[in-house]
Amino acid sequence: MTDNAKDRAAWLLGVGLDQQDEHRRITRGENFYLVGGSEETHERMTETAIKFNEKLSRRGKSLHELSGDEFTDLMREASES
Repeated sequence: MTDNAKDRAAWLLGVGLDQQDEHRRITRGENFYLVGGSEETHERMTETAIKFNEKLSRRGKSLHELSGDEFTDLMREASES
């Protein structure tokens, strides 16, 4: 892979560890891949990832273009909403 920003790939990976049942929960979307968790946890991860992408889109940026501080701010905003 080159060092060109257009060639970089970035993903959010969410892993839920509180699963008590045998149900396998996997959700993929633009910029994210979520696995595991209880129904409640997986739903919360999904909502947060979708809100994160909406806020990212409003900034007109791609995930790989964010600085660490920008990522943290967006994730905090998405998880609090």
